[in-house]
Amino acid sequence: MRVIGIDPGLRNLGWGVIDVAGSRLTHVANGICHSAPSDNDGDLALRLVSLHSQLTDVLRTYAPDTAAVEHTFVNKDAVATLKLGQARGIALLVPGQFGLTVGEYAPNAVKKTVVGVGHAAKQQVDHMVRLHLPGVTINGPDAADALAIAICHAHHMQSAGRLQAALKRAAG
Repeated sequence: MRVIGIDPGLRNLGWGVIDVAGSRLTHVANGICHSAPSDNDGDLALRLVSLHSQLTDVLRTYAPDTAAVEHTFVNKDAVATLKLGQARGIALLVPGQFGLTVGEYAPNAVKKTVVGVGHAAKQQVDHMVRLHLPGVTINGPDAADALAIAICHAHHMQSAGRLQAALKRAAG
């Protein structure tokens, strides 16, 4: 099964693709979709179109079977939170356009799954992603977060699969 993790951001939208075979995780690719701001604040729509186009190309290229997106982190700046929410909309829309189911995870759930601690630092997440995916070259912190989201989704899907198998055995 191929999983894409997406770390939403208006300037930097991280993505990471892994293959999952049983408990084995293999790195496929990772990167960052960039949407540079201009002097004109009215170009938010163009920035979102750019992210949509770039992420669509990623999904076309790597053909994942499922996707996972991180929940929006709400901060004190309401305008920034709304803009991040719009980028998150793109992160949900594109996989949906490809017919994929999308898992959604809180940042602390991703960190707890990958690092073992819900409030881990970015460096700890990066380190653990490298342990899960030996030899990986990570294209930046946003890509590392996206790979962590993909790893989290893979673990949750494996747990759900084991639960379903156990329920079938118990019923049957």
